[in-house]
Amino acid sequence: MAKRDYYEVLGLQKGASKDEIKKAYRRVAVDNHPDRNPGNAEAEERFKEATEAYEVLADEQKRQAYDQFGFAGVDGMSGGSGGGFHDFSSVFRDFEDIFGDFGIFDSFFGGGRGRGSRRGANRGSDLRYDLEISFIDAVFGTKTEIVYPRHAACEQCSGSGSETGGGKKTCPTCGGAGQIRRSSGFFSVASVCPSCSGQGSVIENPCRVCSGSGLVEKRQKVKVSIPAGIDTGKRISIPGQGDAGPSGGTPGDLYVVVKVRPHEFYERHGNDIYCVIPIGFATAALGGEITVPTLDNKRVKVKIPSGTQNDRVLRLKNEGVPFLQDSARRGDMYLKIRVTVPNKLSGKAKALLRELAEVEGEDHSPQPVPLAQLK
Repeated sequence: MAKRDYYEVLGLQKGASKDEIKKAYRRVAVDNHPDRNPGNAEAEERFKEATEAYEVLADEQKRQAYDQFGFAGVDGMSGGSGGGFHDFSSVFRDFEDIFGDFGIFDSFFGGGRGRGSRRGANRGSDLRYDLEISFIDAVFGTKTEIVYPRHAACEQCSGSGSETGGGKKTCPTCGGAGQIRRSSGFFSVASVCPSCSGQGSVIENPCRVCSGSGLVEKRQKVKVSIPAGIDTGKRISIPGQGDAGPSGGTPGDLYVVVKVRPHEFYERHGNDIYCVIPIGFATAALGGEITVPTLDNKRVKVKIPSGTQNDRVLRLKNEGVPFLQDSARRGDMYLKIRVTVPNKLSGKAKALLRELAEVEGEDHSPQPVPLAQLK
């Protein structure tokens, strides 16, 4: 079958930048990596084809020769049309940068970095706890206690995993390497040994309580301090309260993710608070003074200007939510005025309103208000 143009293989145009070449190769190689497509010969061939294209296009000298002379320009060069993959590893000087977050790097090179350098090999898992709190607790902060399941060191064996407190032997499956290898076409792939979980050793006499894992599940109680001004989606980190690490490793962290229940009267936007305040028709027309409750149960006097219209917004400074990083600062509170019209009127009230309508010359044939005036 005829070879495809290298730019076509990676879905690129001539003149593509190095970064574009790297991103294109990453996309094709990850999609077709043998670990994700076991037994798929076509995917393996596409992976090999993409790697060959990348080796040429990522090298300035090879790319220049390829752009000028095509396959003939790179024939005989490592990775070119006649060179095969005898210098395959030279393609991946930045291989970990391309594939590191996909967990492919170690397996592709057969674990070339070794067991000892795997980051956080014995670290316990981080845990998440979703905590729902009231609106007022979120505004002013609070302290609470939570209970959640976590893996802790087994008390029977002190976390060693051994019934007798020791006794490890080399893993018979991987011979102490922590990895097993399998052939996958043109290269060898290594994966974590399933018998020892990459440790290279196994317990000779496993603990009867934890079955050799060194860990047991228990209910953990932790006090959590909720800072003033926190909002939904924010998380609180509690170091060392996640799962215990295997073989005495460092424990993970606990992340408490906050969800704030809506309030009956108040609505939050950033650090500002909005609420609707009803006032009577007479107060709106004549003006006056009302008292309104704030978040911390104070009663604050608010002046209503005469002629106040429905939906007018008044501001109370520094009566909003404290800033999360600076609780001395607070947002504002906004009052949206709702002018109420009584459903029932006494005879005297009706007479007075009719008199008011005559005095004011109330228009009984109003025209629509221009929309521009409502903005």
